[in-house]
Amino acid sequence: MYGRTRYDHDNGSMIFVKPRQIIEFKNLEYDEDAFIIFIHEDFLHGHFLHTEMSKYAFFDYEANEALHLSPREEQIMWDLFFKIEAEYQDNPDEYSRDIMLTHIDSMLKYSQRFYKRQFINRTELSGKTVSKFNDVLAAYFKNGLLLTQGLPTVSLLASKLNLSSRYLSDLLKQETGKTAMDLLHIYLVNEAKNRLKGDDQSVSEIAYELGFENLPYFSRLFKKETGISPNQFKKQLVN
Repeated sequence: MYGRTRYDHDNGSMIFVKPRQIIEFKNLEYDEDAFIIFIHEDFLHGHFLHTEMSKYAFFDYEANEALHLSPREEQIMWDLFFKIEAEYQDNPDEYSRDIMLTHIDSMLKYSQRFYKRQFINRTELSGKTVSKFNDVLAAYFKNGLLLTQGLPTVSLLASKLNLSSRYLSDLLKQETGKTAMDLLHIYLVNEAKNRLKGDDQSVSEIAYELGFENLPYFSRLFKKETGISPNQFKKQLVN
């Protein structure tokens, strides 16, 4: 258990930490073996992993969004760790660094795959995240926060769901094929379409009420989602 959430496995877990983050370990007791791999940034210079690692969103996940491994997945990670350790302990040569980084690359790719499995399992445990996301958005609208606080950020919406913004986006991407920002835009355009069907408001008034201070940005977003501008949409309704 972490808080009120029951996690998938009783075995290993992995967390990923970005450079220059402060970590503190206190009063730890290990019932099983564990490993930590620290990689100095200089070790990555000139290697494709130096830029590739920034693509892995799980370095921005919170501790309670750790990767929880099945026994088979755990064995894969331990095998890769032992290969890295063996290469590190042996007499280094011109191949050592590249071999170690190749194994680390494999570890990261497996982690990405295992997280996708976890997203699916987590959905079965806690229900559709997209429904909860839309509920939070609806409450934001209903409480009139658009006018007082402007458009909600993904970080704000994620915090309402007790998730990090990167984890939320990846979870929604797995469920729907769209990111949190994509779904936010879809929600706003649907709300705009609903309001455009009335005769009492102009396009600019609707845009302002939906939190858009920039009318051209609202029009571009609307056209991107619907294929036509807000004014064209309103004219079609009249015709």
